[in-house]
Amino acid sequence: MKRAAAVALAALTSACAPAPDRAAPTPAAPTYGGIPLPPGAPLDPPGIAPTSDVTAEVDWPGSLRPDDAQPAERVPEVLGRGRIVVGVDQSQYLLSYRDVTAGDLRGFEIDLAREIARDIFGDPEKVDFRFVGSSTRAHALETGDVDIVIRTMSITPERLARVDFSIPYLTSTVRLLVPKDRGIAGAEDLHGKTVCVVDGSNLVQLARGIAPDSPILRTRTWADCLMASQQFHADAVLADDAILAGMIAQDPYTEILPQRFGSQQYFVGVPKGQDGMTRQVNATIERLRRDGTWDAMYGRWLTGSLASPQLPAPKYRKEEQ
Repeated sequence: MKRAAAVALAALTSACAPAPDRAAPTPAAPTYGGIPLPPGAPLDPPGIAPTSDVTAEVDWPGSLRPDDAQPAERVPEVLGRGRIVVGVDQSQYLLSYRDVTAGDLRGFEIDLAREIARDIFGDPEKVDFRFVGSSTRAHALETGDVDIVIRTMSITPERLARVDFSIPYLTSTVRLLVPKDRGIAGAEDLHGKTVCVVDGSNLVQLARGIAPDSPILRTRTWADCLMASQQFHADAVLADDAILAGMIAQDPYTEILPQRFGSQQYFVGVPKGQDGMTRQVNATIERLRRDGTWDAMYGRWLTGSLASPQLPAPKYRKEEQ
């Protein structure tokens, strides 16, 4: 009841606020249950079949092993620029989010970006963070808008054709987050219920597979999914538990269900053919493994979450000597 009252009060306050002067009327935002849907969030009807099996193992030969070269040899352009440009999210609590009080970006993935900068420049602050959406991660790498992407990026056949990847830096399990008052104990209870996922993520196809009789709400960010559940636009959120841990930390009226729908590893995305950058990033991840920094990062941000507390084993491709 408290959540419902809070949401209703927020909606009433918004409705009573004076509207700014406009030169011309703008179309009303799509609504669902009387409250506007999150911006740019289509609501797909039930019955759309998945176009791919996201749980199938991807044929990936592995990443490039770090060599003995220095940053000046591996990434001379980035070193000469004086900063590395990293594509991140800014609304994934615990992983990559903007602290509204301090005004800076924080989280596990932000720390990883700074450690990569530390190994290139000797200074973890030499990072230029750029926001990239789930659906624009590969494009940002292809166009050169960013040097690397650190944004819960898993490997899919489509992405492999467009970008290169580091070794994995985190393992997470796909689960459902639901408000405690919706009567959902597992996927079998999703019939007719709305499931929220982020557009551009491979979980869109998974949601269509496990909830064929459910409308699928595709939002721009995971924060929008949490808001959608609070405003009764969505009854469940399908995501990796590392992401869901940030949601439940912000909303104690939600819970993560024990049912698992597969696991995913996160990788740093690198522009295709930028082998020096791939080796540089992998050198940092291996250093984090050796000196305990990865464990400290996990302890700082993800202790108590369901994400694996161990750095995934690296997978390197065979290279000609």
